[in-house]
Amino acid sequence: MMKRLKLANLYLIGVFIILYAPILYLAFYSFNSADNMTNFESFTWDWYKEVFQDSRLLIIVLNTLVIALLSAAISTIIGVFGAIGIQAVRRKRIETSLLTLNSILIVSPDVIIGASFLIFFTMLGIKLGFTSVLLSHIAFSVPIVVILVLPKLQEMSPTLVDAARDLGASRLDVLTKVILPYITPGIFAGFFTALTYSLDDFAVTFFVTGNGFTTLSVEIYSLARQGISMKINALSTVIFLFTFLLVIGYYFLNQRAAMKLSRPEVK
Repeated sequence: MMKRLKLANLYLIGVFIILYAPILYLAFYSFNSADNMTNFESFTWDWYKEVFQDSRLLIIVLNTLVIALLSAAISTIIGVFGAIGIQAVRRKRIETSLLTLNSILIVSPDVIIGASFLIFFTMLGIKLGFTSVLLSHIAFSVPIVVILVLPKLQEMSPTLVDAARDLGASRLDVLTKVILPYITPGIFAGFFTALTYSLDDFAVTFFVTGNGFTTLSVEIYSLARQGISMKINALSTVIFLFTFLLVIGYYFLNQRAAMKLSRPEVK
């Protein structure tokens, strides 16, 4: 038994090394005074200074954050009500069909989704830019929110809703004082996952972005095509740290919400 546990731990360590070694390698050379990733000359902050002094890049960062926050917030609202609607369906066949349709955007290749959105927006005459990117991010984030919220709804006992209705609670009261507080961990999970998906997305955004508007992922791709620069390393490291802090923040918020649910109220 102990031998199996040791092998499992070694396997897990190996997986983490494979996942994080390239990121750490990239971050390490972001402090290299030389403009290459083969010879570390000396430690410097110059590449980070160059990133934060680039006004165009800061505008792109702002664009990315605005898109991510707006798409995450809107998709969370739509996804929560979508999950509640799916949970309320009584016929198993219809529920399965809705879940299948919901999962299409998750399992479909990003290139296909991006090309589909490009054709769709062109047909509708929607100008490619902020609006097209925002709508696309909302579209592929909603199914993720539904998938993360639905399990919390399914594990909630129906007696909670029945008890609230027996005590005279309206539908709005049941929603705001019973259902939403119970599924709060799922809502947080959906919001932060949608936020990180939006921040990291490249393939879909590449198809639907237009002249004069871009996001960080597309900008990094454009910079990389011009040649290897430690500025790309510095920018990528900043994005990774920001995403890492988001995950840590979500973890603590989720733990806090779980503690509130498990702690009995004292009157």
